[in-house]
This record gives sequence, structure tokens and C-alpha cells, in this order.
Amino acid sequence: MRFIPVLGMVLFLCMATVTVYTDQLVIGDFSRLAPGDNLPDPWEPMTFKNIDRQTSYALIQDNGRTIIRAHSQNSASGLIYPLRVNPEEYPVIKWRWKIDHVLEKGDVTAKQGDDYAARIYVAFAFDTDKAGWWERTRHKSASLFSGKELPGTALNYIWANRAPVETIVPNPYAKEAKMIVLQSGNSASGRWVTEERNILKDYAKAFGRNPPEIIGIGIMTDTDDTGGKTTGYYGDITLLRLPD
Repeated sequence: MRFIPVLGMVLFLCMATVTVYTDQLVIGDFSRLAPGDNLPDPWEPMTFKNIDRQTSYALIQDNGRTIIRAHSQNSASGLIYPLRVNPEEYPVIKWRWKIDHVLEKGDVTAKQGDDYAARIYVAFAFDTDKAGWWERTRHKSASLFSGKELPGTALNYIWANRAPVETIVPNPYAKEAKMIVLQSGNSASGRWVTEERNILKDYAKAFGRNPPEIIGIGIMTDTDDTGGKTTGYYGDITLLRLPD
């Protein structure tokens, strides 16, 4: 899919170690909002050039809690939460999501299949120390043209149709964005799944180095490449600090 200018359900056995977090940074506090409300600042639309049909996002009630419903029919757009945070201070991202169904024509390796019923973006600052002269010049020009700070890299946590879970592949539209498959297929469709990922570890696996500063967290349900139709649902999103 386009690069933004942006986990199966874990069952713990009784004897498993449970991580207790000392602090959290709330990104999407949707459950505290009322159905039908507008999203509060700094959430903003994430749209793409030459894509006219946009995904519909709305706050609705699901089982007594307010969540975001994202309905997409041959469309693509997202929502982005700009921020600046050191991922070493808040290395864990946690959220809930649900889908109606995956997209049959989805394919993580091809542009024509780069659609997902649900995805979470983590966008990172452009790292000048890791870029050559041409990359620095191109990024600076693009940022000036758009009027916004553009990310240098991004992790995309995706709900794919058939790719194996934990697959990591470059986005077919931009190698700077890496896709990590957390859910695959329809076995969990229709029910809420809680995800928890260590951003530092995932970034190191995807890019082979430590991540720069996080500059945005986004959500997106898109179907424009496959021409399909589906609905994704997103619950609260938080960044968590590990215990000392």
C-alpha cells in the first residue's frame, strides 16, 4: 500500500509470567468517547494522492464500549495521531482490533494485493545519520512540498489474508515501510483480539538497527488495490513503559 508521508491473541497459562507496566501513554482513548462524536485532536485524516474514495471512520458502540469502525469499499484512507516519543522510553504498543473478514485478493508481496481489513502504523522520524546525500535531499524536498514532517521508516502491523503470522516483508510501494503479519485469515474474524508488541524488537528484526523517534501512530482499513469490501474495528491504543 502507499507509504505514509505511516498480534494473534496471546493466551497466558496460569504459570506464565505477566509483565506489569509502570506507565502508559494513551494514543487512542476511544472508549471514553461517545458514539457519534468526532475524534479529538490531534487525530487527523491520512489521505493519499490520486485516491478519491476514502474509508469511512466512525465512533460506534460495540458490546457497551466505544470503538472506531472503519468501513472500506474500493477505498483507502486512514487516521493518524502525530506525536514525538522515544521508543526506548515507551517500547511496547498495545491495542484491540476486530475484522468482518479478510480480503480474498490480498497479497503482502504485490501492489495489486496491498489491502488489509485492519492495520496499525508506527511511523518513525527520518534518520539523517543512516541516509545518503540523495536520500536526505529527496526527503527534505518532499517534506517541504507537503508542509509536514514525513517519516523515514514505518512498521505496519497487519491482518493479512493468508501470509504466515510473523512474516516480515517490505511494503510493495515503499521499501522504507515493513509489514509484520500479526493475524492471518478468517479464523479470528468477528471477535476482538488484543495485541501487544515490542517496537524495539520488531524494528530491529525489520530494519537491523535501533529505531529513531516515533512521530506518529495510525490506523487504516483499505481496499482500493483489490477493489474489495470489508470492515475493521479498532479499540484503545496505548504505548507502555517497561518496568525498571
